[in-house]
Amino acid sequence: MSHLYSRKTGHVADRRAHVPMWSLALLALVLVLGLGRTPAAAQSNAPGSSNYTQQEIVDAGHRFFGNVSGGLASVIENAFKSYGEPNGYILGEEGSGALIAGARFGEGDLFTRNAGNHKVFWQGPSIGWDFGGDGARVMMLIYNLPNVEAMYQRFAGVNGSAYLIGGFGMTVLNNNNILVVPVKAGVGARLGLNIGYLKFTQQPTWNPF
Repeated sequence: MSHLYSRKTGHVADRRAHVPMWSLALLALVLVLGLGRTPAAAQSNAPGSSNYTQQEIVDAGHRFFGNVSGGLASVIENAFKSYGEPNGYILGEEGSGALIAGARFGEGDLFTRNAGNHKVFWQGPSIGWDFGGDGARVMMLIYNLPNVEAMYQRFAGVNGSAYLIGGFGMTVLNNNNILVVPVKAGVGARLGLNIGYLKFTQQPTWNPF
């Protein structure tokens, strides 16, 4: 054992006694804090949710619709309050027209966090008190989509699901718990009381049925 002789006191002192206790306590505290940060760091590197947040959708919509996106945030907020976070969304364009009976055709890109991006087309008839025609950009929020293949089917309109806020319109389509929520700017008379469906396909077609 190493000793140090103190000339001032005449005693032999253990060298280890010169290691301050506060430094040992500080070292222990650093170790504890360091261990405490490890789970948080691991959590931040873990894969995130497959859903999209409201801010992500609003930002994507503003970029897509540009200068006409003033009322977009209110409509998206309504969708999130009613249906939660989507796990996919579509950005595209469509043309439609109606005189009692009508049809619409569109194409766009399906965005998912886990399955990548995919081209998608849609067509569908509508029957009801619905007159007019339009061509517009469309954002569609997709809920409960189990896989990309499940997108390629018919989705029927949900009665009483039409909203118009700040120049943007929102309707809701459903098929076996998968929801499609189209959001459009300047919908005008096309947000009429109509019943119908949209059929999503991998290839374009002129047959709305």
